[in-house]
Amino acid sequence: MSPESTGQNEHYLRVFWRRFRTWRGNRPFWAGLFTMVGGLPIAYFPYANMHLGNVTLAMSTTAGAGSLIIGILLVTLGLTMWFHHIVRVFAGVAAILLALISLPVANIGGFLVGFLFALLGGALSVSWAPGEPKPDLGEKSEGNGPGTQEFGPEFHSTAAVPQQRPEQYDTTVEVDGGRHRAG
Repeated sequence: MSPESTGQNEHYLRVFWRRFRTWRGNRPFWAGLFTMVGGLPIAYFPYANMHLGNVTLAMSTTAGAGSLIIGILLVTLGLTMWFHHIVRVFAGVAAILLALISLPVANIGGFLVGFLFALLGGALSVSWAPGEPKPDLGEKSEGNGPGTQEFGPEFHSTAAVPQQRPEQYDTTVEVDGGRHRAG
């Protein structure tokens, strides 16, 4: 083993953290976390009791089951954002709707704490888009064809300019109007 190969001698926490950062970067992590954190107070507060000295203040309402369902659904949607990020737009819209429904149903949306977290998580999920890998500077991109110029990295932009291509297919009209007979 050479002293220069550090890959095998890395600490397991550093390897775990690097893998976690890669996993976190490929999905709407913060959206799922905020949605789950928003679901917890919405589900918890209708079943909680506050003790003020000898007085017990029960915050339970008649809609306790509704708020429990809303809270569990928000936690489930947060996990869906993490593990099935393909449906992130649906999960985000559903989280926003559940957050809005929690205002009248679940003690003003978990005393506005759960409402705000769920609303923020849903908005982040709807707006999240997967990143594209950066191309290597040494390789030519596919958009460089004949007639295009190669500029330095300071002139690259994300907007693509459409190039005119010569027609690759025969566009002449057949006698039968372009329809083909089977058989």
